[in-house]
Amino acid sequence: MEHESPLSISKAPFSKAAAIKFVVLIGLVSLFADMTYEGARSINGPYLAILGAGAAVVGIVSGLGELIGYSVRLVSGHLSDRTGKYWTITLLGYLLNLGAVPLLALAGHWELAAFLMIIERLGKGIRTPARDAMLSHATQATGRGWGFGLHEAMDQIGAVTGPLILAGIFYARGGYQIGYAVLVLPALFALGVLLVGWRLYPRPQDLEVATPELKPAGLPFPFWIYLAAVALVAAGYVDFPLVAYHFEKTAVVPQTWIPLFYAVAMSVDALAALLFGRLFDRIGITVLMFVALLSAFFAPLAFLGDFALALVGIVLWGIGVGAQESIMRAAVAGMVAPNRRGSAYGIFNAGYGVFWFLGSALMGILYDVSLPALIAFSVTVQLASIPLFFWVGKRLRPADHA
Repeated sequence: MEHESPLSISKAPFSKAAAIKFVVLIGLVSLFADMTYEGARSINGPYLAILGAGAAVVGIVSGLGELIGYSVRLVSGHLSDRTGKYWTITLLGYLLNLGAVPLLALAGHWELAAFLMIIERLGKGIRTPARDAMLSHATQATGRGWGFGLHEAMDQIGAVTGPLILAGIFYARGGYQIGYAVLVLPALFALGVLLVGWRLYPRPQDLEVATPELKPAGLPFPFWIYLAAVALVAAGYVDFPLVAYHFEKTAVVPQTWIPLFYAVAMSVDALAALLFGRLFDRIGITVLMFVALLSAFFAPLAFLGDFALALVGIVLWGIGVGAQESIMRAAVAGMVAPNRRGSAYGIFNAGYGVFWFLGSALMGILYDVSLPALIAFSVTVQLASIPLFFWVGKRLRPADHA
């Protein structure tokens, strides 16, 4: 008789417990991964500045990394649906995503550092649609908003811990190179847990509790309007490296506090993901209107305020990121049939990334030209998303929200 393998866990399609375990396992992968690359991202802006890059370069590198990372999701999302190799694509992406970070310790010029930062974003782009498609199967049993919110909260535990590790290294006068090198440890933990998850749950689609009817070929019209709303949010959202660059340049926030500010933002992100995830499951996509209204005002506080107001601005920034990384993804799963979710997440993330790049590049340029113009652009574009979220919310059935 054959020995029963742990793979049998995945053969319980209606087990809510199995679905929760899968979400937690992927959450652990994200926890260690975020500890790695979010720790690095908390200091990437000042690191580029120290290596000789200007504000425009910081904005363009941040935006270009996001553009490439999000654009490649079109390809990886389509391939994951077409081949069914969700785990293989996810592992490849994590290898690039996490492997680039420790190599930053060896970068002696801003050009090489910028290249590695872009490679890190490329890896994240490759693995995200496949991972989110796998999560979407499990989150139908847990509630879309809560499932993606729980994953995001675990993700952000790592995103808080990483910057705190860097802050401790700076406090001990370890420097940037030591900081990047230490991050190899959580990177290895993330890859190890990922391989365990692959072993235990080779077919996450078996976790789908009640497979909905397949919708006609193509993606529904509300999905495209929703994508336009998300694109506006992305275009107006200042990436943290530019904010950190501003803190470093103006000395509004001391250097050793910059990673701590990022840690605060990631803590708020985790709490916001859980809170708004629950609200999403109850009232639907219209909760994004409130989030967009609230987070739109982080820019004037972060760029014009003193230490205390900058901290408030970072809290609002964290609230927005928490929503973007949880309920914005959860909403896609409710709009699209299971066999199209990899492609849908690829298109969703690619559109988000294109506008993130355009907005980041423009705001990096505006920073050197007119800080009030940067702030006005950020606030206006994010507020413009609210009517579109309202339109989509009115046209989806309650079941499509959650």
